[in-house]
Amino acid sequence: MKKLTAGSLLFFTFVACCLVPSSLLHGSDESKTDAREEAFSKSMENCVLVGSFTVDGKEDGEPLKAERYEIESVARANDNLWIFTARVKYGKLDTKLPITVPMEWAGDTPMVTLTNASLPGLGEGFSARVLFYEDRYAGTWQHGPVGGHMFGKIERKKK
Repeated sequence: MKKLTAGSLLFFTFVACCLVPSSLLHGSDESKTDAREEAFSKSMENCVLVGSFTVDGKEDGEPLKAERYEIESVARANDNLWIFTARVKYGKLDTKLPITVPMEWAGDTPMVTLTNASLPGLGEGFSARVLFYEDRYAGTWQHGPVGGHMFGKIERKKK
C-alpha cells in the first residue's frame, strides 16, 4: 500500500471539492440571500432611526440637526425594490407612508440607493445612499441642490 504524499493528498482534495456542489460545502446563495433579507426585515421592524444630519456648506460650528424616522416594517417587494413603511415628519407633514426604494447589498450590508426619486407628499429630486449595519445607519442625502450627510443609531421602538 502506497503512502499518500502531500502533493497527491492536495490533488485528491482538489478533485473532491470540484465534484461536490459548492452549495453543499457553503450553503446555497439563495438560502444566504433569504437569511440576510429576513434578518434585515426583522431588525428594522418597529424601530426608530435616531440621529443627525448635516447640510453641505452649513457646518461652521453650528450644532448638528436632529432627525428621527419611525419604521414600522421593511419588506422586499421584488428584485431589488423594498417597501419601508415609515412615519415621516418633514416640514408640516406628519404621516405614515409606504415608501418603495431600491436596495443593493454589499455582502451582508444593505444600502438604500435613491437617485432623483419622487416621494409621495415630499416632492421630487431625492437622492440618497444609506447603509445599515448592526445598530447604526450612515449615508448621504440630496434634495435638489441641497445635500449632506446623515447618521445615527437604530433603536427598538418603545411600546
